[in-house]
Amino acid sequence: MAPLTSTRLAGLTGAARGGLAGLAGAGAGAVAQFLTVVLVTRGTGQETAGLFFSATALCLTVAAVLRLDAGNGLVYFIARSRSSGYRSTSGYVRAALVPVASLSLAAGAAVILTASDPALRVLAVALPAVACSGVVVSATRGFGAMRPTVLLDGVLQPVAQLLLVGAVVLAGRDSVPLLAAAWALPYLPVLVSASLWLRWRLPRTPYLPGTARDLWRHTWPRSLAAGIQAVFQRLDVVVVALLAGPAEAAVYTAATRFKVVGQLAGQGLAQATQPRLVRALAEGDLPRARELYRSATLWLVLLTWPVWLAYAALAPWLLGAVFGDGYTGGAPVALVLAATMMLATACGMADVVLTSAGHTGSSLANLVAAVATAVALDLLLIPSMGSLGAALGWAGGTVVKNLLPLWRIHRLYGLRPFGTYGPADPNTRRAP
Repeated sequence: MAPLTSTRLAGLTGAARGGLAGLAGAGAGAVAQFLTVVLVTRGTGQETAGLFFSATALCLTVAAVLRLDAGNGLVYFIARSRSSGYRSTSGYVRAALVPVASLSLAAGAAVILTASDPALRVLAVALPAVACSGVVVSATRGFGAMRPTVLLDGVLQPVAQLLLVGAVVLAGRDSVPLLAAAWALPYLPVLVSASLWLRWRLPRTPYLPGTARDLWRHTWPRSLAAGIQAVFQRLDVVVVALLAGPAEAAVYTAATRFKVVGQLAGQGLAQATQPRLVRALAEGDLPRARELYRSATLWLVLLTWPVWLAYAALAPWLLGAVFGDGYTGGAPVALVLAATMMLATACGMADVVLTSAGHTGSSLANLVAAVATAVALDLLLIPSMGSLGAALGWAGGTVVKNLLPLWRIHRLYGLRPFGTYGPADPNTRRAP
């Protein structure tokens, strides 16, 4: 093992500090988003809450698709250009933002011209800011800076949404368009602030031919996966509102708010483990990869299973106490959520391992299968079972999303989340 020099120690400390800062920002944002849901459910009727949740979920889904994963592409290319003094980064930023801004403007204009729902028209006006702000904030991380992400994406946006939506609720304005406007407005200062930060950091260099080609040749496969992932994360709320009505969508949204607990724990562990997994698999060090995967899974289970068990036991009381008496009917949804998340965490970061080993095509195929399963079950179950049918559809998709990569990494590399490895295990295929 290479000696831990002062330079390496500083790098490790900086990486850990950045990961903790990112997780802290995500945690603060999650708390603010949760409180926003509480305010809306307790301060408005179920019909209004369901319409608001479904409209904002649709807006976030469309914005995530229209971003084309350009933010992650910018992180990759900006970070790579550090050795050249970030010489071509301004060209990459333009190459990423022009198609995202153009598509979001076109989509927003189409909704304004065709939609009759005032809330959808309000969100259509905000769609370019929602889509572009995510790309610009992501680009700041390419310079190795976490502060813009933490302050803008993790604090300013969700806290401002909480305050503005709370002001509308406290004013007694039971209006979905006003709630939508209050929710969307903070995206504009986030976009402006992140753009000013980038303008300060970006060197003013001429556009180099081939910049856009390089960016999108790298990014387009990820764009498809990111769009499908966005659909998988949020489409269920929209489908519930369409098939079972906005009141059921409100109950479903409230009962599934606790998903963020598992997502935050998984995000923190992935940030800490993924670089080491990539290195171990690239070097063909399967024993090290197995140990990393098994340890991360163990920590994930220890951190989240007590939460899910408590949520399952207390759901009938907790939903009523937090969101209001009209939401106690979401207890079956909470039970399905808790059981599914316990199974998902027991599988560990199987998809992270799969992509770390370079099998991005398999990861995309697994995601497509998960979305197809969830949508099919939603269409079958929601009309008769409402929010519980949506929970079962989401659970089916989540099981597919976790078990398929788990089966593949075990077949290829002998990796499994628990247990010991016998002497026959090294005979599996070596990592690339």
